[in-house]
Amino acid sequence: MSTYLLERALVGGTVHDDVLVTVEDGRFTRVESAVGPAGPSDGGPSDDAAASGSGGGRTLEAVERVPGLTIPGIANCHSHAFHRALRGRTQAERGTFWTWREQMYAVAERLDPDSYFDLARATYREMLAAGITAVGEFHYLHHQPDGTPYADPNAMGTALVAAAREAGIRIALLDTCYLAAGVGRAPEGVQRRYSDGDVDAWAKRVSALEEVDGVVVGAAIHSVRAVPRDALPTVATARPEAPLHVHLSEQVAENAECVDAYGLTPTQLLADAGALGARTSAVHATHLSDTDIRLLGGSATYSCFCPTTERDLGDGIGPSRRLHEAGSPLTIGSDSHAVVDPFEEMRAVELDERLATQSRGHWSAEELLFAATGAGQASLGFPDAGRIEVGARADLVVLDTATARTAGTGAGTGTAVFAAVAEDVRGVMVDGRWHDARAVRDEVGGELATAIDRMHQ
Repeated sequence: MSTYLLERALVGGTVHDDVLVTVEDGRFTRVESAVGPAGPSDGGPSDDAAASGSGGGRTLEAVERVPGLTIPGIANCHSHAFHRALRGRTQAERGTFWTWREQMYAVAERLDPDSYFDLARATYREMLAAGITAVGEFHYLHHQPDGTPYADPNAMGTALVAAAREAGIRIALLDTCYLAAGVGRAPEGVQRRYSDGDVDAWAKRVSALEEVDGVVVGAAIHSVRAVPRDALPTVATARPEAPLHVHLSEQVAENAECVDAYGLTPTQLLADAGALGARTSAVHATHLSDTDIRLLGGSATYSCFCPTTERDLGDGIGPSRRLHEAGSPLTIGSDSHAVVDPFEEMRAVELDERLATQSRGHWSAEELLFAATGAGQASLGFPDAGRIEVGARADLVVLDTATARTAGTGAGTGTAVFAAVAEDVRGVMVDGRWHDARAVRDEVGGELATAIDRMHQ
C-alpha cells in the first residue's frame, strides 16, 4: 500500500488541491481531501515517504507528496507501431495519403517478429513518457512477406503484446481483418502479409490469442475497401464482448469506391452489417454525410480522431463536435506517430474546428481531457481506468506546472490541454507502478534510433 498527496489533481472532471490517494494492488482504494502535513519535494514524485503527521483528529500513514498537476492515465486509441519508422522520412515530396502509403509499405516489408518487438517496445516507451498508459494497437501485419504464416501464426501480435508489457503500458491488441486491396481486388505485394485468405481463417487465428491482465484482444475491420461486404458481420461478431475498431471515411476516394460498389456510404455499409455500436470505434470519421453522423451518434459508436496524422497526410478535418452532439463519444489516437503527444492531439481537435468554422470554443478543456482519459480507456476495453476514483486502476500522469510552457497558466485543465506538451510529463503511474518520464525520455531516443535504423539499412 502506498499513499500520495497530489498537489493538484483532476478528480470528477474538476481540479482539486491536495488530493490524498492510496494505491493497493494497482488500484485506488482511497481518494479524498488531504489532512495533515506532507513532506518536502524535489520537483518530482518523491522517492522518500514524508514524515507521518496528524490532522483532523487522526494519524496519517507515510505520504509521498506529488507536486504539479496530476490527471488520469491517457489512452492512445489508435496506433500502428511500425509507422514510427517513417517519421521525418516522408516529407520530401508533394503527394497524398496514397503516395505516403507506398512508403509505409516499404517499411512493412522488412519487419519480422524480433525487429517488430524492438520497434514497438521503443515506440510504446515513447508513449509512456508522454503520459499514455494504454494503447490500442490496430494490428494487421500478421504474416511473412510472402503471406505464409509464421510457425506461430500470431507471432507478430504476440511480439506487440510483449513489447507493451515490457514498456510498462497496457495494450488492446485490435487484430485486424484485411482481405482485399480494394473492392473485388485480391491483396497485392506487401498486402499479402496482412491477409488470412478469408474471414473464417482470420477468426480462427484470432481465437487463439489469449488475454491476461492488462491485455485486451479486440477485433478490427481495416476498412470497407479491405473487408468484403459479406465478411463484415463475421468480424463484427467474432469477439462480441471486446472492442471493435475500423478505419472509416478517411479518404474521399474510399467513400466513392464504396458508393460505386454497394450504393452505400461506408458508414451505412457498416450499419447494415451490425458493426456499429457502443463497443465500436470509428477511426478518423473525416468525410461524413449528415446520415453518417446520425448513424454513428445514434449507435453511440466512438469517433477516434488522430489530428496530427490527419493533418500530416492531408486527410481533412472531421466533424468532431457534430458527432459528439449526435451521441458519438470522442477519443484520440496518434495513428502514424508523426507526433506522439496526446496534449497536442487534444488541443488540435479544438483548433482544427476553429480553422474549419472560423470561430472558437467548440470543445472545453474538460471535455477533451475526458476524451483522452475516461472515454479513451473505455473504448479500449478498460472501463475501470481513466478516472481517479476508488476502485479504478491506479493510473496517474503528473505534469510539471513550472516549465516555460506551463508556468503562469493556472495549473488547471487549460494548462493540460492548451499549454502542456509531452515533455512536461514528469511521472507516470500505470496500474500502481511509477515510471520516471524524464528518465524514459533520456533512454528511448537511442532505442528508437537503433530499431528504426535497422528498418532502413
